[in-house]
Amino acid sequence: MNSISIGSVTLKNNLILGPMAGVSDLPFRVLCAREGAGMCCMEMVSAKAIYYNNKNTEKLMAISPEEGDVSLQLFGNEPDLMAEIAKKIEDRPFSVLDINMGCPVPKVVKNGEGSALMKDPVLAGKIVEAIVKAIKKPVTAKIRAGFDEEHKNAVEVAKVLEASGAAAICVHGRTREQYYSGKADYGIIAEVKNAVKIPVIGNGDIRTYKDVLRMKEETGCDGFMISRAAEGNPWIFKEILHYFETGEELPRPDFDTIKETILLQARMEIEAKGEYTAIREMRRHSAYYTAGLPDSAKLRGKLSEVKTYEELLALLTKNDK
Repeated sequence: MNSISIGSVTLKNNLILGPMAGVSDLPFRVLCAREGAGMCCMEMVSAKAIYYNNKNTEKLMAISPEEGDVSLQLFGNEPDLMAEIAKKIEDRPFSVLDINMGCPVPKVVKNGEGSALMKDPVLAGKIVEAIVKAIKKPVTAKIRAGFDEEHKNAVEVAKVLEASGAAAICVHGRTREQYYSGKADYGIIAEVKNAVKIPVIGNGDIRTYKDVLRMKEETGCDGFMISRAAEGNPWIFKEILHYFETGEELPRPDFDTIKETILLQARMEIEAKGEYTAIREMRRHSAYYTAGLPDSAKLRGKLSEVKTYEELLALLTKNDK
């Protein structure tokens, strides 16, 4: 895989873990970095929450040296406030500051944030411009194809963001209206790539090396963001990199590997958040890890009830026999 330069930052490769609320926390990012991700994006954090010193937001911004290059993602809709917060947090050990312009969640959109910014390219540009002037680190933005099918304006927004100083743009090939349903439109990603000179990162429907090949052929994009396909599957980065290095497909992880990875992540989550919160969050992670395994439905049902690390260990050990 090729490397990619985002402003002054050059990544080791162009496979990037996407920002996912409740998924791309510190422990999971470390696992993906170990498996070869060129950069890991943090869960999005609210500029207002940082401004008001929200304790939970502070925990979300924890970063480990083991992650390598990290993208911290802010969301908000007030240029001056976001620039102030960007300057306030710039000394933290992230490599790139990303602005969320794609979150489809109603409560975010209702506040004029996330993908609502796709409806106001001028405001989107002002936000990026203000932040670029406030900090030295590269500023990027993650956008969607558009707000809905009738307003697929990713090209217009991308041009505005480039002119405002963005160092790169990630394009999710779905509209806000689609959420995560249907197919990602690689055509709109190609249009953005042809319209701007800064790096374009494609996002949407990347599950295997074949999807990377198809996206590259159809869009010419510079980088590839992997989001939902990484849930319960940090090995996806290693598998894709291995194919492009050797032309060979790696076999899927066996149950022992899956089990040990679940338990490793559980221990890391406990260290970061305490057992009560960590084990309850691991219920979701474990469901993704075990999807597709023999009798996985029954196993996931039991995983949804575990309350302690010992219960998780006992259940997975029992299932291994």
